[in-house]
Amino acid sequence: MKNALEAIAAKYKDKPGSAIPVLQEMQKAEGYISRESLRYISERTGIPAAELWGIATFYSMFHLETRGRHVIRVCKGTACHVSGADNLASAIRTHLGLTGEAITTDDELFTLEEVACLGCCSLAPVMMIDDTVYGKLTPHKAISIIDKYITAENT
Repeated sequence: MKNALEAIAAKYKDKPGSAIPVLQEMQKAEGYISRESLRYISERTGIPAAELWGIATFYSMFHLETRGRHVIRVCKGTACHVSGADNLASAIRTHLGLTGEAITTDDELFTLEEVACLGCCSLAPVMMIDDTVYGKLTPHKAISIIDKYITAENT
C-alpha cells in the first residue's frame, strides 16, 4: 500500500488544484481514505491535511471507513418509505449482523447504506446491490437475494 501512496504523492507533489484527483486515487488504491494515508499524502504533496479532510468529508463519493466488496443501498424515498423500506433495512441489518452504527460487515463482504432515492419509485421498496436494482421487495426476498451473493462469494 505504501508504494501506491508514494506513487500518488510523487505524481501530485507541488501541483496546485490536485486535491480531488489525489483523494480519488487514494480511495482507488485503498478502497477508502484512511486518516493515516491522508496525513502521509499531505506531508509528501504539500496539500494541507485540513484541505484534504475538508474535501473528503464534504463529498459523498469519498469514504472514510472500510467498505464491503458489495454495497447494498436501501432506498428511503417517499414511495419506498410508505412501502416498507424501514422494515426492509431493519431485516437486512439483522441478517448481516450489523449492530449500532456499523454499516460494514465484519468480514467486509457488505456495506449497507440508506439513501434518499434510487429513482425507481414504481418498484418500491427498492434496494441496489452494486449496480443491480431489485424492486418490489419484502424483507424475505431481500435476504434471499443477499444470500445468493454470500453463496457466490463462498464458491
